[in-house]
Parts: sequence; structure tokens; C-alpha cells
Amino acid sequence: MIMKKHSRPLKGQLQVPGDKSISHRSVMIGSLANGTTRTSGFLAGADCLSTISCFRNMGIDIALDGTTVTIHGKGLHGLQAPDGTLDCGNSGTTMRLLSGILAGQQFPVRLTGDASLQTRPMRRVIDPLSTMGADIRSESGNGCAPLLTAPAGLHGIRYASPVASAQVKSCVLLAGLYADGETSVTEPAISRNHTELMLQGFGAQLSASGTTVTVQPEPELTAADILIPGDISSAAYFIAAGLIVPDSEILLTNVGINPTRDGMLEVIRMMGGTIQTENRQISGGETSADLIIRQQSLHGCTIAGGLIPRLIDELPVIAVLAAYADGTTVIRDAQELKVKESNRIDLVVSMLRSMGAEIEATEDGMIIRGGKPLHGASIETNKDHRMAMSAAVASLAADGETDIKDAECVSISYPQFYEDLKKLQA
Repeated sequence: MIMKKHSRPLKGQLQVPGDKSISHRSVMIGSLANGTTRTSGFLAGADCLSTISCFRNMGIDIALDGTTVTIHGKGLHGLQAPDGTLDCGNSGTTMRLLSGILAGQQFPVRLTGDASLQTRPMRRVIDPLSTMGADIRSESGNGCAPLLTAPAGLHGIRYASPVASAQVKSCVLLAGLYADGETSVTEPAISRNHTELMLQGFGAQLSASGTTVTVQPEPELTAADILIPGDISSAAYFIAAGLIVPDSEILLTNVGINPTRDGMLEVIRMMGGTIQTENRQISGGETSADLIIRQQSLHGCTIAGGLIPRLIDELPVIAVLAAYADGTTVIRDAQELKVKESNRIDLVVSMLRSMGAEIEATEDGMIIRGGKPLHGASIETNKDHRMAMSAAVASLAADGETDIKDAECVSISYPQFYEDLKKLQA
């Protein structure tokens, strides 16, 4: 796809698609609950459709109508043996969280995914599940998918996770629903807490203290209606675009600003910017608000430590912001970027350097010396949706044309991204 510098302000109002993380969990937890769960604002992107497909293949009746999903749950022990292998597509969330659920089932399962997913590290869930007594292993013995699970009795454990990962935490907590005693997970920093909020809303007994979450086994989960707010990870691209394109003013409605996910808003404050919030509300424990974004001058800052888990998916587009900001931005403690859909440290550095930015990779992040004029370039995305959208944002204020390879990969999380961007350009 060819993108050009946008010479006019970005103006208008958008509702970004529903939160991807919450959409996944609504299908999973709704399937394990008794009764009918109705989810509004569902993200019908490729990753979330993979989750629906897996649970349909385990006997759950799920109806999808636009952004509304109806899940006829069968209770904690109502899943059935699938007909063949469960295919998670490109979705690490599907595979890792589903591994925790499958560890407690009384039937064997083979889990796989596409070529990209088969390179992503799964030992981070295999190890704690094995400690709980689960029968789970990597088919090829390399700690990656395909994964094989088989029936086994689970024990409650106290797990100290070496990484702050909502996927790891959620996997262990979901397995803990099937254990013989309470299960706790302690992280080095607090990761997104959508699983905990939703489980509590469905009747599970959870408690949190500091960076530790504890779940009690064998709850009676009861179906509930879920209203999913807009995904702040999707909103991030329009937030960045509105900040860098002169005289822009964008209204993003009903964006989720869960405190474990709002790190990008804090970074913008650290860079000297302001995002106006209005109509703040809470539904199902999830906070949302309307965001008003106007073009502003920004300066560099240091992004590190406990802030990283709150914005890990937004770091590629934050790097774009940093390239347009004055001064130096340092991103540290973000080695997790290396094991996403691509090595996002290397890809971000390659993208911005080819566009004229002064940027260098470090072992756990990058250093961006901002303020240099950017120009168009040919951008390899490695079919990573977040790289494609970040490249599109970078092109809006860069001279010349930018050629984004495999631009259609945005369908994984934001199928109508380019259409929404055109609305603001009109």
C-alpha cells in the first residue's frame, strides 16, 4: 500500500473497534459459564475469530452478528473433545489462555497455529502448568507450538512469573479454576487485569495484593452481559496521528482506559502533551472515556520499568511519536517486543531508520533522537499488524511516498483501519 504525506489536518470522530483482549476473554469465560453471555462491541478481527472457532470446535454454540456475540455456555466442565486439531491462527492470546483451560479438561487436544505463532515461546505457559501437574508438552520439543495436552489432575500453586505477562497470568489463573486448591500468580509488575475483572463479574473468587493475584478453585460461573469498550491499542494510532499532523483535532469515543492499559496516555503526559478525557464511565469493572486529541509539540522521555506492561503493544507507534518529538527518547525493559508477532525492536528500528530517523536498537529497547525530518520509504512489516499501522502513522507527516508491504495484515486486530484513517483525512 502506498501512503503519502497528509498536508491537511486530521479532523473528525471515530469509534475504534472493541478491545481485543476483552473480546478474547468474553468468548473463553462465557463458554465456561452456565447460561447465555451476550457481548456487545466484540472485535471481529482474525485473532478473535480464531478463539471463536476453537470453542465452537469444543461444542460451544456461538453466534456472531456484526459486533454482537452470543455464547451459550455449558459450565466449567461442559467442553467436549474437539474434532481434530485446534487452530489458533496467529493468536498468541488464544493459544496461551486456552492452554490453561485445556490443562483441566478430561480429553486430549492438539493446539497449533500459523507459521508465525509456531515460533513464539510457549515454555512460559508449559512450565507453570507442568508444575500444577498438567500433561502439556511441545510436540517438536522446542518449547513452541504445536502443543499437546492430555487429562491430568491439577494442583494449586504459588507461581512467581519471571515476566509481567497478562497471557501467562491468565493461563495459570484459568487452570487454577480446575485445581484442588487456591492458585496464585506473582508478577514483577502488574500486567493488564481483564481476566481478573471478568472472572469476578462471572462469580469467581479472586483477590489481589500488590502484584499477586489469587483464585479459588471450582467456582460456579454464571453468564453475564458484557459491553466491550474501544481498544486503546487501536486508538493509539489515531492518538499519535492527531499529535503529529499539524492543526489536527480528533474525537475518539468510548475508549477503554483501564489503569493497567493506559500507559500510552502517561507517556504523552511525560512528553509534555495533553489528551482531554470526557464522559468517563465504568461497565463490568472496565473504565472507558471519550478522548480528544489535538496536535502538540512533544519532547523526549524515558520509558521503562513498570510502565512497560501497560503499553507493550503501543511501543511501535510510541517510537513513531518519539521520532517526531524534540530530544531523546529511551525505551528500556521492553525485551518482550522481541517475541511478539515479529521482533518489533528490530522492525521498528529498521522502519524509522529507513525513513531518516536517528534510532538505534538496544538489548531491551531502543534510543530515538527525535526531531529529524522523515521521508517516505519501503517498509517491511513481516505481516505484523502493529508494524503496518505504525508505518501508516509515520507516513502522515513524512515527505514523499511510503510503501507499506503486506499492509492488509491489519485485519488481525483492526480490519477497517485504513477506512477509518481516510475518514479523518476527508
